[in-house]
Amino acid sequence: MLEELRNALGTDAVITDPDILATHARDEAGLCESGIPSVLVRPADTAQVQEVVRIAGRHGVPIVPQGARTGLSGAANAIDGCILLSTQVMNQILEIDPVNRLAVVQPGVVNADISRATSEYGLRYAPDPGSFESSTIGGNVATNAGGMCCVKYGVTSEYVLELEVVLADGNVLRCGHRTAKGVAGYDLARLFTGSEGTLGIITEITVRLQPTPREALTLAAVFPSTAAAGRAVTAITAEGLVPSLMELLDRVHLRAIEDYQPMGLDTKAAALLLAASDSGIDTDLDRIAQLCDESGASEVYQATDAAEADALLAARRLAYPAVEQLGTVIVDDIAVPRSKLAEALDGVAAAAKRHSVLIGVIAHAGDGNLHPNIIVDATNPSSVESGRAAFDEIMELAFSLGGTCTGEHGVGLLKREWLAEETGEVGMRVQRAIKNALDPNGVLNPGKVV
Repeated sequence: MLEELRNALGTDAVITDPDILATHARDEAGLCESGIPSVLVRPADTAQVQEVVRIAGRHGVPIVPQGARTGLSGAANAIDGCILLSTQVMNQILEIDPVNRLAVVQPGVVNADISRATSEYGLRYAPDPGSFESSTIGGNVATNAGGMCCVKYGVTSEYVLELEVVLADGNVLRCGHRTAKGVAGYDLARLFTGSEGTLGIITEITVRLQPTPREALTLAAVFPSTAAAGRAVTAITAEGLVPSLMELLDRVHLRAIEDYQPMGLDTKAAALLLAASDSGIDTDLDRIAQLCDESGASEVYQATDAAEADALLAARRLAYPAVEQLGTVIVDDIAVPRSKLAEALDGVAAAAKRHSVLIGVIAHAGDGNLHPNIIVDATNPSSVESGRAAFDEIMELAFSLGGTCTGEHGVGLLKREWLAEETGEVGMRVQRAIKNALDPNGVLNPGKVV
């Protein structure tokens, strides 16, 4: 198999060094198992991906596709003996069409680079996961990634127009359409978006672009309780306001960020709500500030210029690396109806107390998407057990509030059992039927999702 891979891709693109394989064996999901791969390959184009898939099929070896490995569900984790297929060399922006507002890119293009490349046309790629400066668009599509702007601009699937996908038999499928409208047949582009490499390997993506919005006005509201911050979010939504960003950080994260990189944050506050508006209506942010006051904010501060606004957003983007300094992080990712946000925050706090475990919450509050970050000592089995118990309770909490087990990180290894509980027997039968139809031999990322 290795000889065939070297003949097809060239020696430099086929890597068996144990140290390199070890560094590529997993993504950033805490406490998800990973195996020992046989080889890492770095194909340069679609034809080479086809060759890898056909070679793997002949030898009965599974393939685990990978982007930048910034995922948080274990979807990119190796299994024993597999081929790791990295798309990072496939990093070209192939076309920018400003008239039709689209770009054609390879999967290894870094998310933020699309907006940098299209800015000269007054356009941008809107979805902005927290890892947008390092995560690749292929991984974003494979997990249907979200981000901080989703409250107004939506998630990845709303920006995928066309896909080129190498199927398990080595054939190439093109699906979707470039036109503004198109409803011919099943929506296969949506099917592959969020499939986490289990149905095919994405090799080219046509994404929708949007006009670059006007500079956003930003505010920070300090609250004495997370529940009060939740009430503010509910009030803002009920008012019909559509902020371009609405993010919540609790005290655990405020303290962790301040310790990690001092920024003058109020570490005594129970929660900080960040909100921004790019609507062009200056009174929108004033009304958001008023609703925060009425919901119990102890202080509301409006940024006066872009530098101050950027500093506030920088604090939010530091949240995850900051809490990583506290221990091993089990990152949860639930979404509940916006009206249930305060209940969800209270429920997470109760789970932390009940299991005597430190849990910090950051949230895309405008979406009802919470990330309870459970901090454990990976060397202490009792700590890990408590963390897992809290994780399970938070999953049940999400379901009890009419929510979902994952809002944007995907299923991967971390949430397979919870997907089954959420989807039900009939739903899982349909999903497995799709998997079996497209990958009958189970070559593509086996053991993930379904």
